[in-house]
Amino acid sequence: MENKEHFIGLVKEELSKLEKRIELYRELTRPVAPDNAIGRVSRMDAINNKSVNDAARRTAEERQRKLFAVLENVNNKDFGICRTCHNPIPDARLLIRPESSLCVNCAP
Repeated sequence: MENKEHFIGLVKEELSKLEKRIELYRELTRPVAPDNAIGRVSRMDAINNKSVNDAARRTAEERQRKLFAVLENVNNKDFGICRTCHNPIPDARLLIRPESSLCVNCAP
């Protein structure tokens, strides 16, 4: 990684965006009160939407955890080295997916 400060800034920016997205998902997944007269079909839609938004929130929270780990490990000598082939992961891949621990060739 040539410019670590720039990279760290981008990761922090992505974390900020994720935090806002996670908060939105939390708002969208609040339960609908049973006494709320929205109708049976609308209630079923609300339940379906809640499960979709719950899954999106969990995915965003997992990425958030991975990005925090990136910030903790960015100065380690092994950061940016593929776990499988031990070659450097290209900077372009790390800029797109900072949490990548595999190069494109080794990624499933």
